[in-house]
Amino acid sequence: MYHFISFFFAFLFVYFFTFQIRKIAIRLNFIDKPEERKFHTKPTPLLGGIAILFGLIISFIVSYYICHDLIPQIKVISYFYIGLLLVCLLGLYDDYSMLNPYIKFIIQSIIALLFIFGTKMTNIFGSEFITVPLLLLWMVGLMNALNFLDNMDGITAGMASILGLGYFALGILSGNHFLSLISVIFIGSCLGFLFHNFHPAKIFLGDAGSMLIGYTLSVLGIILFNELPKNCSLLLPILLLSYAIFDISLVSFTRKRDGRNILEGGQDHSTHRIGTATGSVKVTAFMVYLINIVIVLITVIVFKINNQFLTLATTIIFATVFLFFGGQLDNIPIIISQNQLRKKQKDVLSKTKI
Repeated sequence: MYHFISFFFAFLFVYFFTFQIRKIAIRLNFIDKPEERKFHTKPTPLLGGIAILFGLIISFIVSYYICHDLIPQIKVISYFYIGLLLVCLLGLYDDYSMLNPYIKFIIQSIIALLFIFGTKMTNIFGSEFITVPLLLLWMVGLMNALNFLDNMDGITAGMASILGLGYFALGILSGNHFLSLISVIFIGSCLGFLFHNFHPAKIFLGDAGSMLIGYTLSVLGIILFNELPKNCSLLLPILLLSYAIFDISLVSFTRKRDGRNILEGGQDHSTHRIGTATGSVKVTAFMVYLINIVIVLITVIVFKINNQFLTLATTIIFATVFLFFGGQLDNIPIIISQNQLRKKQKDVLSKTKI
């Protein structure tokens, strides 16, 4: 019952609050204007991340008073929400003034380290010298992976809802009420926003929202890491987030191979390639949803069976399928924006001079 109440409160709060946030974004001229490297064709308000942030905070406060006896990890939740606020502020600044990517990485890393050391989760994988770099890569990687994926209407919010459902199922199966509660609040918040963000989107997440979602998914994964036996089951959060990992890997590899700047935005993501093949933003969104639903179902089944060999075999199969899928998507024509072309041309000229 408390899961049900928490979900609907988060959903209704974010759904109605987003109307007000949209008005505020328009009043403040916090608008994402179309550019060659972007997919949308008309100015669209940002600040969607603020709606989800408030949904996660207020819904948790309400849920805490309903079932506070099920939330023993006060230190984890405190550092989670501190990081959540800092990530959102970082994203807002980036939305407003286009922060240097390297500075953004540094600040993301500081926020991640604050959570890792603050919660004392420095020995999940045994040695602190192994755990800290791995968790840092996990958190910063997912913040940017979800930021990268926020490139078409409804993709990130819808996908986050599905992944949140996966974490919720794993929380229920593992008996971790803290994980299941945060997950269900996260699902409600993302779904409430999705009604405004699905094509044609009336408001965008912005970097504040997409990084906030990536941060939340990474923290839920760390909570799950901490609960799982120290064997191949640790691969489960990676399986669950495998599509986001696949997309950022595909983009990074193809841009590096073609001499383009990895950090420069463009219309060359897996979603853009699927959109070119299908000719529809809505169909693309539903395809991404379907892929992630299958991933979630398989991950939950693998967790339920609890067999090390099956977990490892599933990871290898996922990697093989995504390699094949990436190869097929790589054959689909993409639009290379001028900001990436200039970088490529500079590289060619510099090599010629040498």
